[in-house]
Amino acid sequence: MGASRAQKLSGIQKQVLSLYRGFLRTACSKTPENQAHIESLVSAEFRKNAQSIDRKNFLHIEYLLRRGKKQLDQLKTVDSVRLSSSNIELSDNQKQ
Repeated sequence: MGASRAQKLSGIQKQVLSLYRGFLRTACSKTPENQAHIESLVSAEFRKNAQSIDRKNFLHIEYLLRRGKKQLDQLKTVDSVRLSSSNIELSDNQKQ
């Protein structure tokens, strides 16, 4: 695949890819068990959204980007443990 044949990405596509890479990088800092869990959940969620959401539905895509960024920020905290499909599950000492 040559650079001249590659399709240029839009700004929103770059943001989605950046968010995806951010989740994968953050997963590397977790325990191997949690890392595998995070990677599989993130991959499944991104694939599901890529197939089910119209590419021209920018409002919904931007909403998912904002939600994903919040989840990523929470996941980056030292005490965060797991990522669920709908939100971040925090360790007991952060819930109090």
